[in-house]
Amino acid sequence: MSNKKTTQRQGFKTNEFIVYPAHGVGQITAIEEQEVAGHKLELFVINFVKDKMTLRVPTAKISAVGMRKLAEPPIVKRALETLKGRARVKRTMWSRRAQEYEAKINSGNIVAIAEVVRDLYRSESQPEQSYSERQLYEAALDRLAREISAVQRITDTEAVKEIEAALAKGPKRGAAGKGAEDDEAEAEAA
Repeated sequence: MSNKKTTQRQGFKTNEFIVYPAHGVGQITAIEEQEVAGHKLELFVINFVKDKMTLRVPTAKISAVGMRKLAEPPIVKRALETLKGRARVKRTMWSRRAQEYEAKINSGNIVAIAEVVRDLYRSESQPEQSYSERQLYEAALDRLAREISAVQRITDTEAVKEIEAALAKGPKRGAAGKGAEDDEAEAEAA
């Protein structure tokens, strides 16, 4: 029986930080057994401090929900490198792009989340974001910062500074097809 439990847990232990795709970084606070509808279930108790939320996930379902260990440092480095790249904004309707961004954020893939941050980032000289763009940007930034802070054992604030530094190293961002002069003129007019 204990061997079966070990395979179900897939190497996850208590007090370990993990990534739950729909909620970001959490910490396994306990592994407990509960009886649900006459069946005994082994559950991970995951605490998300920032969201003030506790989640119980059956150990048998962790791969189905996409729960994973924190990214390794080389993958975090790749995510930070992604931020320095050129923003790739498709010329599709905002609602379609918003759905794609939401899917990337909820995928739990740190590099995909970094792509969303990169694509939605606006420097001081650029025009304002819409409310929904800002919401998606902040959600992606928060997820990325929390994972980087957990991997590098730094505060969320330090992680955000590291992300913003990487974004600042990227090419000058402007609306597609326009020069920086147009952006500045548009910013002054606003």
